[in-house]
Amino acid sequence: MDRRKVLLTVAAVIAGLGTLIVFLYVRGADTRAADQYNAVPVLKAVKVINAGESVADAQAAGKIEQSMVGEGDRLPDALVSLDAISTQIAQTTINPGEQIVGVKFAVAPASTSTLTIPKKMIAISVNLTDTGRVAGFVNPGDKVVIFATGNGATATLLTNVEVIAVGTTTVVSTTTTDATGAQTTEQLPRTLFTLGLLQEDAQRVIAAATASELSFGLTNKDSVVNKNVVVDGKNLFTK
Repeated sequence: MDRRKVLLTVAAVIAGLGTLIVFLYVRGADTRAADQYNAVPVLKAVKVINAGESVADAQAAGKIEQSMVGEGDRLPDALVSLDAISTQIAQTTINPGEQIVGVKFAVAPASTSTLTIPKKMIAISVNLTDTGRVAGFVNPGDKVVIFATGNGATATLLTNVEVIAVGTTTVVSTTTTDATGAQTTEQLPRTLFTLGLLQEDAQRVIAAATASELSFGLTNKDSVVNKNVVVDGKNLFTK
C-alpha cells in the first residue's frame, strides 16, 4: 500500500512538471508571436552599401528601403528616417537585410590606416628593386640589414631594421649609360617598403637613398651581421 502511494505521488509530481513546462512554452510562444505581429517600421539595406559610400548615393541607387519587423527583432538604434545621417558616409560594408543604424555612419570616411609604428620611432619609406628586396621575400615584421652601394663600394648602413609595411609594386623605367655613351633602358619593378627607425637612422637612410642604391639583407635570429664592413675595389677579392 505504501509503495502504491509513493508511485502515485511521483506520477502526480511528473504530471505537474509536464503541465508547467507546457504552460511556460505556450506563454513564450505567445510572447514571440506578439512580438512578431506587433510590427514596427525600420530602414533596411536592400543592396550592398559599400564602405565610404554616402547615404545620398545609397538612397539614390535604391539601396535603402523601409521595412517592417517584429518589435522584438528591431535593433535598439535602428533608424526610421535618414534625416540624422543624410550627409554622412558608411564606415563599413552594410549587407542586404541589415537594419540601418546610426553608428555605422559618420561625416568623414573611416580611417584605413593600420600602420603601427614602434615606440620612439618614426616611419619612412624606401623604394627597392626586385634584387634589392630579396626577390620579394621581405614581409611586414621581418628584420633586415640595409646595404648602401655607391662610388664602387658597398657598406652596411644599418642592422636589425624592422619592416612595418610593404606597399605596391610598380614598374619604373631606368636608363643607364655605358663607357661608350650607349644608353640602355630597362623596365624594373620597384616596391615601396616602410621602416620603423629612430630619427638619426631615418635621416641616414634618406640620405643614402638619395646618394646611393639601397638593398636589403633578410635576417633571422641566427644571422651574424658586422656593421663595420665596407667592401670596395681594394678588398673585393680578399678576406
